[in-house]
Amino acid sequence: HYPHPQNSNHKLLSTVDNVCLGSPFHCLTDINFVFYSTLKPSLQILMWYDRSNRGSEPFVTGVRGQVPPLVTTNFLVKDQGNASPRYIRCTSYNIPCTSDMAKQSQVPLAAVIKPLATLPPEETLPYLVDHGESGPVRCNRCKAYMCPFMQFIEGGRRFQCCFCSCVTEVPPHYFQHLDHTGKRVDFYDRPELSLGSYEFLATVDYCKNNKFPSPPAFIFMIDVSYNAVKSGLVRLICEELKSLLDYLPREGNMEESAIRVGFVTYNKVLHFYNVKSSLAQPQMMVVSDVADMFVPLLDGFLVNVNESRTVIASLLDQIPEMFADTRETETVFAPVIQAGLEALKAAECSGKLFIFHTSLPIAEAPGKLKNRDDKKLINTDKEKTLFQPQTSFYNNLAKDCVAQGCCVDLFLFPNQYLDVATLGVVTYQTGGSIYKYAYFQVRTDQDRFLNDLRRDVQKEVGFDAVMRVRTSTGIRATDFFGAFYMSNTTDVEMAGLDCDKTITVEFKHDDKLSEDSGALLQCALLYTSCAGQRRLRIHNLSLNCCTQLADLYRNCETDTLINYLAKYAYRGVLNSPVKTVRDALINQCAQILACYRKNCASPSSAGQLILPECMKLLPVYLNCVLKSDVLQPGPEVTTDDRAYIRQLVTSMDVAETNVFFYPRLLPLVTDVDSDSLPAAIRNSEERLSKGDIYLLENGLNIFVWVGVNVQQGLIQNLFGVSSFSQISSDLSTLPVLENPFSKKVRSIVDMLQVQRSRYMKLIIVKQEDKLEMLFKHFLVEDKSLSGGASYVDFLCHMHKEIRQLLS
Repeated sequence: HYPHPQNSNHKLLSTVDNVCLGSPFHCLTDINFVFYSTLKPSLQILMWYDRSNRGSEPFVTGVRGQVPPLVTTNFLVKDQGNASPRYIRCTSYNIPCTSDMAKQSQVPLAAVIKPLATLPPEETLPYLVDHGESGPVRCNRCKAYMCPFMQFIEGGRRFQCCFCSCVTEVPPHYFQHLDHTGKRVDFYDRPELSLGSYEFLATVDYCKNNKFPSPPAFIFMIDVSYNAVKSGLVRLICEELKSLLDYLPREGNMEESAIRVGFVTYNKVLHFYNVKSSLAQPQMMVVSDVADMFVPLLDGFLVNVNESRTVIASLLDQIPEMFADTRETETVFAPVIQAGLEALKAAECSGKLFIFHTSLPIAEAPGKLKNRDDKKLINTDKEKTLFQPQTSFYNNLAKDCVAQGCCVDLFLFPNQYLDVATLGVVTYQTGGSIYKYAYFQVRTDQDRFLNDLRRDVQKEVGFDAVMRVRTSTGIRATDFFGAFYMSNTTDVEMAGLDCDKTITVEFKHDDKLSEDSGALLQCALLYTSCAGQRRLRIHNLSLNCCTQLADLYRNCETDTLINYLAKYAYRGVLNSPVKTVRDALINQCAQILACYRKNCASPSSAGQLILPECMKLLPVYLNCVLKSDVLQPGPEVTTDDRAYIRQLVTSMDVAETNVFFYPRLLPLVTDVDSDSLPAAIRNSEERLSKGDIYLLENGLNIFVWVGVNVQQGLIQNLFGVSSFSQISSDLSTLPVLENPFSKKVRSIVDMLQVQRSRYMKLIIVKQEDKLEMLFKHFLVEDKSLSGGASYVDFLCHMHKEIRQLLS
């Protein structure tokens, strides 16, 4: 599926430092440049080159300022002093020496940091270093932690800080002699001297109230209003929890999890359950005064799963029966969070609330909401209010939750408007996750929901977390994006930080940088592990600095740049009209490309569009961001969908935004012998053949598109029916059939599901069927129904913008 590298259309993509599109002989009024169509840079070819050239050897992190392989390349990392790109990716690995140069280029300087990222089994987890009661060794002035870039002097008795140049005495217990090169002789024995990422065991000074923390708790809070019960959701949750509680996160080799659990059900009132191990039956206590929330029991609410197993099982059997005949349709919401928060406070621990919620909380209670959904506001100055919470109540509640280390994960099952923009505030600011299952039906949606719930309960989480990013002199962290709370300008606070969440940090100059010394970042995350251990996870990264713009452009990473630009734009819609945000995005990217054209490219005709080697894909990705539902919604996209996507993207990592904005389109070829995924093709309708089947994934959904002329045998092998017309669009999983093609396609789906942080919904799309409109929305190289430009038209538009800036 890839053209040969020597194919004339693609020669330029691989052999020169820039891509030249267009021709001096066409004036700009001739919009249909033949050259735009034939030479629009192909994402698939670039990924293929990167895989071929960089996928076989490990990425060794010992060299300063190396640009890592693309996120779409499968590679191993060998830590030799810089953090793995799984933990930190930068928009550029070569930073301009001066702020004037940075302003001139308009390339944002940012790092996307994923402190607790999951590593593949072949890579080593960060080592845990225990310095005993004295704790980690730090710089006296800036408090940076010991790392491979610290310089030992005076025979090893002192060290000079690589961040602020301050000289600090080496504590006696940490002293070691230096070898003839000035390196400590224990260099390779100490992770903090030889590796980019490692952990320190924190001392009591790093704990609240100078007291070591208790292990965290999980509280499951189940909406038992009419909709939740009638849909079968309550029964499904209770059935699943019976077995899921055996899989709570545990530390290292511990035999059982240290996490305690509690249970609450609610509609207009709250029901707390005593599941103490000594009871024969669980006891229910009702709190009907939701205006003044308190926890009616302390002993017996948060329990050890193994000790209280029979009481918990009995409770989970009884809940669906207790509420089977309910007629209560109204729910509260804020008091549910308050109840969980109060329970954690009383138990003096951090933890997570798992809230399963179905409707807009209109019952009389604190945090009560009204339906404010209004399509007429779209494309007006008031559109931004749809993304803002309708009351400040939830912001204040979030602040209290963060102070206690109470993280909120929210599972939403709406049949109508729910106000995700407001309900999501506490989840967002505590570092939690939102999951949304519109028009939930047990038959079609249970697989997706249960897979999400299992992963959410089992994944690694750091509780009561604080993150700080230190930089060497010359730059500093100025802006932060992600799911967290900030009470000052430097500390990112999260009640919970899981292995999927990223924090994006932007840097600005506050002085000149030097090419010789480069620039350094150190991310320090203080958190409580699932066993209640207080730890510090440290990631270090060294970057190059440059005085030539060409060096900046040669060391950029477009995927990370798009991740940053999308987050910046998605925050912008809170305060500015969407059109203003879109125009600003186009303008910034045009300035980036115009600066390159003016200062770095070899002289050429103004009729040519010239893109830097590392940014060949900037136009195609930018067009995808502009066409996304947040910035350009189609008529069927709801306000809740847009608020949900805005929150999701804000803490996505680079691999997730890559496939979210430019979905992966795979032809399901009949070659069933290969173990690898089929090669992706361009994301355009013109690439689809009526006689074939294709799979498209974007991290949230998997579409299987079936052409109208597909052979009967293939249809029989994949769907178990004899003709195209018999294929059901209601399937939520592919039937399990004993033939090579069925096995191959199901294994591809499984491979894709494993790669993503959420379980993707499977949607069967028959050509010329009503669902095809939804599928075509994700063919991002084509013109979209909501008015978004095709890739060719957008290249042409960018060319005009660049020419205007240059003239």
